[in-house]
Amino acid sequence: MQQKTKLFLRALKYSIPHLGKCMQKQHLNHCNLADHYYNRIKLKKYHLTKCLQSKPKISELARNIPSRSFSCKDLLPIKQENEKSLSENMDAFEKVRTRLETQPQEEYEIINAEVKHGGFVYYQEGCCLVRSKDEEADNDNYEVLFNLEELKLDQPFIDCIRVAPDEKYVAAKIRTDDSEASTCIVVKLSDQPIMEASFPNVSSFEWVKDEEDEDVLFYTFQRNLRCHDVYRATFGDNKRNERFYTEKDPSYFVFLYLTKDSRFLTINIMNKTTSEVWLIDGLSPWDPPVLIQKRIHGVLYYVEHRDDELYILTNVGEPTEFKLPPWACGFIMDTNSDPKNCPFQLCSPIRPPKYYTYKFAEGKLFEETGHEDPITKTSRVLRLEAKSKDGKLVPMTVFHKTDSEVLQKKPLLVHVYGAYGMDLKMNFRPERRVLVDDGWILAYCHVRGGGELGLQWHADGRLTKKLNGLADLEACIKTLHGQGFSQPSLTTLTAFSAGGVLVGALCNSNPELLRAVTLEAPFLDVLNTMMDTTLPLTLEELEEWGNPSSDEKHKSYIKHYCPYQNIKPQHYPSVHITAYENDERVPLKGIVNYTEKLKEAVMEYSKNTGEGYQTPNIILDIQPGGNHVIEDSHKKITAQIKFLYEELGLDSTSVFEDLKKYLKF
Repeated sequence: MQQKTKLFLRALKYSIPHLGKCMQKQHLNHCNLADHYYNRIKLKKYHLTKCLQSKPKISELARNIPSRSFSCKDLLPIKQENEKSLSENMDAFEKVRTRLETQPQEEYEIINAEVKHGGFVYYQEGCCLVRSKDEEADNDNYEVLFNLEELKLDQPFIDCIRVAPDEKYVAAKIRTDDSEASTCIVVKLSDQPIMEASFPNVSSFEWVKDEEDEDVLFYTFQRNLRCHDVYRATFGDNKRNERFYTEKDPSYFVFLYLTKDSRFLTINIMNKTTSEVWLIDGLSPWDPPVLIQKRIHGVLYYVEHRDDELYILTNVGEPTEFKLPPWACGFIMDTNSDPKNCPFQLCSPIRPPKYYTYKFAEGKLFEETGHEDPITKTSRVLRLEAKSKDGKLVPMTVFHKTDSEVLQKKPLLVHVYGAYGMDLKMNFRPERRVLVDDGWILAYCHVRGGGELGLQWHADGRLTKKLNGLADLEACIKTLHGQGFSQPSLTTLTAFSAGGVLVGALCNSNPELLRAVTLEAPFLDVLNTMMDTTLPLTLEELEEWGNPSSDEKHKSYIKHYCPYQNIKPQHYPSVHITAYENDERVPLKGIVNYTEKLKEAVMEYSKNTGEGYQTPNIILDIQPGGNHVIEDSHKKITAQIKFLYEELGLDSTSVFEDLKKYLKF
């Protein structure tokens, strides 16, 4: 089956004057738009209002894809005559290519936040925020700007860095592995750098410069995982800090984004299905912002700017289709790209990122050359479909070794998510690569509730259609077995967060399909969570799960599939759950209650079954800290792999030796 990644990038040859003429004027904090603001961008014609203000039905909306993670078979053609041009125009990737060619492909290391600005590179070295000249970035010759230990945090790391336009200041967001809370520090750059200010609970932040050449920091404040307030601050002699905007609808959150050419700052107000964007002029940040399009239920959009034109990425209209290499499943944008180029990476769960860049001036795509990963020859990528209960075809992506014999006798690890209209995450994970090398089959089931096939695909798997996702998952596993991929006694299932709903529901309804399950920070008690409006995210989640507090239909439907509510004395697969002590998104209490109830059901069934019954293992691994999911925890990775191998009775000696090639223990 050939799946096509659909990306709708509508280039708006459009301007601020036209915005003022064709859109209904909106007011933000009772500010009026200054007349001179309209003269910043030259007039280009495009009828945005017609396509956005006509409220389309969900079925008519193209999928919203800020970054895709599902692809098709064909490679975007790159002509041979471009090879000379490639070598001349890939300066931005020279260092990356050199590293890839000189460093063994199997090495895998997490890279901290890094930003290039002017002639410097800003990054974390040890426990310090540092900068070095661009040409000396790989040496130890750097300038220390701030010591993170001054914040008295446990193992702090820099999550994000932003440099002021004229490099008078640098701001950095600092977190720890134990919490989602973050602190934004502002450092004044001089002969003796000094911390100028510190702001707690900052989510997103960006710099702009006003008409007086004064640096202005815009930032959002997060409270209980809710981000509703935007502030702006200045430093030095004219120090000020004021709240700029407050979103009053608790189901929406706010984040800031600076266009790649630094021309506009965008205030993005959105929930799971709807968004609204306001533009702040990067040359005049004290002027009132301009509304691009007021929020319309079901319409999501993002704004970018280049060469006096706005570009809108939206789910409205017909998408443009791009063909990707057959192995590509993950699409990663380079956040540090300049406005003349669009660098990005393609990867898969078993293949590290490969670098590409699209040059706007030439209208050509350039591919990174050098070392070709051997996994492309030693493994296969298959695109399959399973027919669900209602006849809907559900796509699957399957990976296995090329030389595998008798696939029915090979272990199978199935992945699923199916919520919030989000694609199943398929970026490179070294532990997945190791499993395929060791003979495992990996299957990614793109069930309804996710975003792989667009907004309708999401709509058909949320609220009172959540059971469609469960039927899809069941159909996928049965189809895999029917086509000779493994068997129930060698089949395992994994998910994180909201993916735990479908996994937990399948364990209740069809446990005979599985041998073992691994879950991370799983959402398992949907009913009690959604009835508790004091929890940080309950109000934001109503459009996904429903409102059981006020709608009896929703309450009854959730009861029907909720993993916790439907535990009963029966056979279950072995289950390994990783939870985090202070997780604010999925409270530990619900996971503990689920685990205890499941253990009681398993023991009751075991007592009534008699001798010879192998009681499944139910393991709850509680990790310290408050993060929701820690992807790169070596302890977590090794514990999960060890559990899978033991449950299936496999020898794990070689797999851990291979894993050391990727992870630095």
